[in-house]
Amino acid sequence: MSEKIFLCSICNINSGTCKEDCKFCSQSVRYKADIERYKQKPIDTIVQEAKTAQDNGALGFCLVTADKGLNDKTLKFVCDVAKAVREAAPQLRLIACNGTATLEQLLVLKDAGIKAYNHNLETSRDFYPQICTTHPWDERYETCKNVNEAGLVLISGGIFGLGETQQDRISMLESLKSLNPTSVPINFYHHNEALELKPNTLDIDEALELIRLTRKTLPHAERIMVAGGRELMFGERQNEIFAYGANSIVIGNYLTTSGRLMSKDLEMLQSLELEVATKVK
Repeated sequence: MSEKIFLCSICNINSGTCKEDCKFCSQSVRYKADIERYKQKPIDTIVQEAKTAQDNGALGFCLVTADKGLNDKTLKFVCDVAKAVREAAPQLRLIACNGTATLEQLLVLKDAGIKAYNHNLETSRDFYPQICTTHPWDERYETCKNVNEAGLVLISGGIFGLGETQQDRISMLESLKSLNPTSVPINFYHHNEALELKPNTLDIDEALELIRLTRKTLPHAERIMVAGGRELMFGERQNEIFAYGANSIVIGNYLTTSGRLMSKDLEMLQSLELEVATKVK
């Protein structure tokens, strides 16, 4: 594991418009969660968020859209945003996270300056029908294969605390291993009262062990990232995640929930004498 910590920031460039029924996601229109919804965030706003992320040490900047997958309109918007961000914050590695994608669509993103694509498996193939019925797990896996074929950096992980068994977690990690992702974002389910799923029952020690299990199962992944749900899951013990194998975190806000101040995360890393990565391998 690298001793330097890779920081990433995510930007919800279109929010709360998805028609899928993923039971863990407040961005589905089906559950009527009380979140901000918009078709396209103004590009000037996105650029300002990118500059802030860069100024706070982020190397990755992820452009997220809340839909099942890419269509022509979304693809053009992501490419336009990528061009603007590249000009304003050239140190950032641009990541796209736009759902299922064909090889052809991914190559268009690559030509626009996108370096990596994030598409999570979320959970095991067997458990997936319990949390989503509007598209199959195999479609997610196929998109990840497309990312590799396109020559983009693959970022793929999942969510713990959805009601899955330990065997489901192991199965998901083994599936991820077969895809050889460069970065593995691990999320911990953040319950919203509008969602059908029960709240996450994991405790902190169990969650830490799942980070260790992820690192053990995917020893060749450059980054094990603790992403969504970090603040809620670990509270005052967030500093322990690095001892269990994490070497990357998301700083700033998430898609529909708030993170803590970026300065607080930087202070945490400084207190642990952990250096922030300043370049991508």
